[in-house]
Amino acid sequence: QVQLVESGGDSVQPGDSLRLSCAASGSAKRIGRMGWYRQDPGHQRDFIASISIGGDIILADSVKGRFTISRDNTKNTIYLHMSNLRPEDTSVYLCYILFLDSSPGVWGQGARVTVSS
Repeated sequence: QVQLVESGGDSVQPGDSLRLSCAASGSAKRIGRMGWYRQDPGHQRDFIASISIGGDIILADSVKGRFTISRDNTKNTIYLHMSNLRPEDTSVYLCYILFLDSSPGVWGQGARVTVSS
């Protein structure tokens, strides 16, 4: 049973930086692409960023230039590096993983980020 543990969510002020972490454990399967979405209550889940095993990065246009993603394959962990945070970045950030054998992916519980002055 794969588990995703997210950490790093916090309340910050506009312009601040924050780093979210997502660590995968308990999987005997080979983990493929990992990434982040964000979701507010009553709204759809929006893609933010993803990264492959080899480091290929995809970023949503809304966060390019402010967010980036990195990965430590030895730890099955990804990081979302967020800078110049805006109030509209306030959301619950959800980590996900995909498996190389194309079996269903797994979602984390979410890390709440609040940006306000």
